[in-house]
Amino acid sequence: MTISVSRGMGRIPLAFGILGVIALSSCGGGSSGAGSGGGGGSSSSSSSSSSSSSSSSSSSSSSSSSSVLTSANVLAEMAPGVNFGNTLEAIGSGTPPFSTSQEGAWGNPAANQAIFDAYKAAGFKSVRIPVAWNEYADASGNINAAWMARVTEVVNYARNSGLYVIINIHWDGGWMQPTYADQAAVNARLTTFWTQIANNFKTYDDHLMFAGTNEVAVKDTYTAPTAENCAVQNGFNQAFVTAVRATGGNNASRFLVVQGYATNIDWTVSCDATLPADSASGKMMMEVHYYDPYDFTLNSGSTIWQWGASATDPTATETWANESYTDAQFQKVKTAFVDKGVPVILGEYGAYTKPAYPGMDAYRLKWDQYITHSAFGHGVVPIYWDTGALINRSTGAPVDTNGITTLIDAAK
Repeated sequence: MTISVSRGMGRIPLAFGILGVIALSSCGGGSSGAGSGGGGGSSSSSSSSSSSSSSSSSSSSSSSSSSVLTSANVLAEMAPGVNFGNTLEAIGSGTPPFSTSQEGAWGNPAANQAIFDAYKAAGFKSVRIPVAWNEYADASGNINAAWMARVTEVVNYARNSGLYVIINIHWDGGWMQPTYADQAAVNARLTTFWTQIANNFKTYDDHLMFAGTNEVAVKDTYTAPTAENCAVQNGFNQAFVTAVRATGGNNASRFLVVQGYATNIDWTVSCDATLPADSASGKMMMEVHYYDPYDFTLNSGSTIWQWGASATDPTATETWANESYTDAQFQKVKTAFVDKGVPVILGEYGAYTKPAYPGMDAYRLKWDQYITHSAFGHGVVPIYWDTGALINRSTGAPVDTNGITTLIDAAK
């Protein structure tokens, strides 16, 4: 993701290294993020090998059945959700294009069936799988077949577990710059990538969703977007929708997820209130993210470790982004989208403890509970950002049982 602070207009994105926030949990690469961490190169060869289960014709993962999702039941069907972060979107340290999986480059083990079974058993209903594509593509945008097979295999793991699945083009090295200078090249590459991805998954039913981008914003620019930025970023959303619909099959009616500018709530409402043109009716979702207040949730160097009405130390607490602010932010997206029949996903959110403040965990759980419940109460699907702190990525064993219980119980 793109880390942020507030300066009166909601979150302002800040570039930040993937593992620079905290060792166990950090945000996914945003368009202005650094996108490195953990060290190491490619994962073991088993990570990139394909198998018969990888095929998009797998009977357990694909279907020509009618859609199961509607704008009215998305919340009940998908909430709560979790991110499978810092894995398939990991950027390798070698020279691309890669022909083997780099999913272990940021320190996580290779994806496996056990972790997705564990998500389902814990009570999560959906999983967002951030994916890098550019490092596996040649200069013409042709995606390596082995990587496509590996992503398909991981999607099948999640579908075999009974989870709804969202895959995207994540930070991906930061090539999606919303400027007129970059517009044509980015639109062309988005179209090339999404045509290939959509064709690969065209037989899958509505348990699989595509999300066009991640946190698109101009690199190293932390102020509100200009009219140019908004227009170009909206164009990226349109290029994605147009490319996917053109592939036909189940993609003609699949739910597609478009993003607000930087996935910032205020900028989403101001930039992206008009959705892309779509040949399918009522089959589009909007995505926003929420990490406010940054000094509490993500800034490991901050002395802010308390949050909310129960905070006891004013010097350890931010004066903004507490309960009333949270409710007001989610009301904005409810009014702009949910009330108009457009489902909204909270594609990333999370708060992570600081070792220097052992008392922070109670406030972290309170933040997790309140944001999850407020999002759900405003009709927004909460999908928590996790990189392995909740559930062991190798065995599927619960790691943070209090955190898991808090998230599951709050989404109701």
